[in-house]
Amino acid sequence: MRYALLIHYREPDEGELSDEVVAEAKAAFDAYGRALRAAGVLLSADVLQPTAATTTVTRKDGDLRVQDGAFAETKEALAGVFLLDLPDLDAAIGWAEKCPAAQWGVVEVRPSGTSFIDGTWTS
Repeated sequence: MRYALLIHYREPDEGELSDEVVAEAKAAFDAYGRALRAAGVLLSADVLQPTAATTTVTRKDGDLRVQDGAFAETKEALAGVFLLDLPDLDAAIGWAEKCPAAQWGVVEVRPSGTSFIDGTWTS
């Protein structure tokens, strides 16, 4: 089963984090990514740019609307996604617990409902 680990945390202000703290976080995520890969469960991983780089697109009212910024203003922002292939929710929770971001934010564990693999939607 595929699980998305969705990382949410408050975006730090420019210059709020020291270079040392940033380097420690990068090293922790590097080790985490390598552990996921070594376990054979990592499908993909992305760290997202800050919400200031976001563009939101909708046609829900029939017309195209493109807006700068995130869909909703929140205290915490979606900061990254790990897509894992795991046997069950317990395994997903185990990997979420080990995610470095769980120390300063939250890791949402969400199973995939369907996936587009090799040109076909799964059920």
